[in-house]
Amino acid sequence: MAIYLTQESKVLVQGMTGGEGMKHTRRMLAAGTDVVGGVNPRKAGRTVDFDDRAVPVFGSVAEGMAETGADVSVVFVPPAFVKPAVTEAADAGIGLAVVITEGIPVHDTVAFTTYAQRKGTRVIGPNCPGLITPGQSNAGIIPADITKQGRIGLVSKSGTLTYQLMYELRDIGFSTCVGIGGDPVIGTTHIDCLAAFQEDPDTDIVVLIGEIGGDAEERAAAYIRDHVTKPVVGYIAGFTAPEGRTMGHAGAIVSGSSGTAAAKKQALEAAGVRVGNTPTETARLVLARLDEQR
Repeated sequence: MAIYLTQESKVLVQGMTGGEGMKHTRRMLAAGTDVVGGVNPRKAGRTVDFDDRAVPVFGSVAEGMAETGADVSVVFVPPAFVKPAVTEAADAGIGLAVVITEGIPVHDTVAFTTYAQRKGTRVIGPNCPGLITPGQSNAGIIPADITKQGRIGLVSKSGTLTYQLMYELRDIGFSTCVGIGGDPVIGTTHIDCLAAFQEDPDTDIVVLIGEIGGDAEERAAAYIRDHVTKPVVGYIAGFTAPEGRTMGHAGAIVSGSSGTAAAKKQALEAAGVRVGNTPTETARLVLARLDEQR
């Protein structure tokens, strides 16, 4: 099993005919993803050849779903068009919308994530690498060849650190890796993924990667304490970040002790989470915790 994405998932790519959409559709197909169509109203009725597979282009998400049974959309459209793209997908009843695009105005993100939730569509992102269930399906831009299928669940704010932990633990492998994005507003949270991994019988341990700024990790710690029985190992990016300065894509501002890596580490450790000071140390903690379970 896995969370959110399996080999049965049928994927539409909104923006497939653009440069990024073409490149990453090819990579998703190579990873075994069942990409059943693209969406571009101006190019509806055409097909795009990707090596040995011709993928049709539909005029709308609803049309693509009706023709193919698609249940996932990956969004590669420019920032100004993300809100209408996700709204269209939600109106069509898509189950999962994975928004890769960065630079989206926060008020747009608030609008489309709220609307999608009301319509029953889960949004992952925006400004995220997507998610991968190794050996089954890959929706987004995560490299598919740096790890294998296994029993570790991974949820991360950081795309780069998602890749690094996948590589560090490649000999063990992962059930599903979810890059939730680090923007101030996101559709799927650490807590959502923790709840899903807790219920997944093929996930034995969870790795949680956070970043400085905000209180998402503190809220995740409270959830772990009250609801998660599986072991969790964490890492917080930004232990050396200076106070009072905006840091990275998260727009994280550290003020006093609020939002610091040290404060988040303390909250997680109080909930029983082992937290590494570096990604490599975090990987070692995962291996040690797995050895204890044997």
